Amino acid sequence: MHRRAFLFSAPVFLGALTAGCTEEEPMLGQLEPVFDVSDLTAQFQTLADQAAPALLGIAVRDAQTGQTIAFNGQTRFPLQSVFKAPLGAAVLAEVDRGRIRLDEVITIRDIDLSPPFSPIADAWPGRTDYTVAELLERASGASDNTAADVLMKRIGGPGALTAWLSQKKIMDFRIDRYERQLQPEISGMASFRADWKSQAYKPQLLAVPEATRRKAMADYLADPRDTATPVAAVRFLAALRAGKLISKASTDRLLGIMTATTTGPGRLKAALPDGASLAHKTGGARTDLGMTPASNDIGIYELKDGRRFAVAVFLSGSTASDEARDAVIAEVGRIVLKAAKA
Repeated sequence: MHRRAFLFSAPVFLGALTAGCTEEEPMLGQLEPVFDVSDLTAQFQTLADQAAPALLGIAVRDAQTGQTIAFNGQTRFPLQSVFKAPLGAAVLAEVDRGRIRLDEVITIRDIDLSPPFSPIADAWPGRTDYTVAELLERASGASDNTAADVLMKRIGGPGALTAWLSQKKIMDFRIDRYERQLQPEISGMASFRADWKSQAYKPQLLAVPEATRRKAMADYLADPRDTATPVAAVRFLAALRAGKLISKASTDRLLGIMTATTTGPGRLKAALPDGASLAHKTGGARTDLGMTPASNDIGIYELKDGRRFAVAVFLSGSTASDEARDAVIAEVGRIVLKAAKA
């Protein structure tokens, strides 16, 4: 699967999110590397061969030494809901600066609704008012698309989020569209309408001719928009866990949300050893015409001895079942954790 190479510079954004300076990363100590590069790469290659024709991308970063191992680490992969982790961080950055309050109430209108997955859209108009804190938990934890789009708008839009990441030196991680734009486009659908929410969405999708849907998915896999590299993903995770992006209180809040999430139990979480924890964010595109454009999971393993490892796994263009795709991601976690014990 080929994705065209490109150069991207985040647009200049003069609003709140890019204010201030970013500290340089401290020099790492002279510690022995944890991982054997050749051994880990060989295991990842075997897994990638088994996952073919899907494309597998992996990055692993040891928090203590900074050692980073990558497999297709500089290749761009579709993000899907993985973007909701940095979205949460950017929202909390605005909370830290006093520009947003966690108890601020936002009213959801029909024009704010987004495609599934969105329990908020499912409940509308029965409930319309949510606090920022509730929207944050529903977006970065439960992966609600309406919650994510409303928060994205509140901080200035996709360009503002990408610019904030760039200002924090998290490059090669770009967000370009709202979910209400992205999800219909990758299936060749017309612009999303409120009456397509919930169960009404799938019939609208299936009404699109198969040839149109197939081309839209192929275009999506070749599109540099709404993508990140695995290396960029672990760089974000490492910076978040180290407290370099937001205040300690906000860092603890976001990591708590990401740890409590119930999404993706068969992915990185399936490799979790006794006494360890995982703060993570999954992402995945809808399977259509026998192909799943994206199945992702990024997270931070914290072992009972205190060691931490950021792991990012992206699997795109897979023809395998849900269980088989999850198993590939889980196996990456097992390989990493086993290697860390060596």
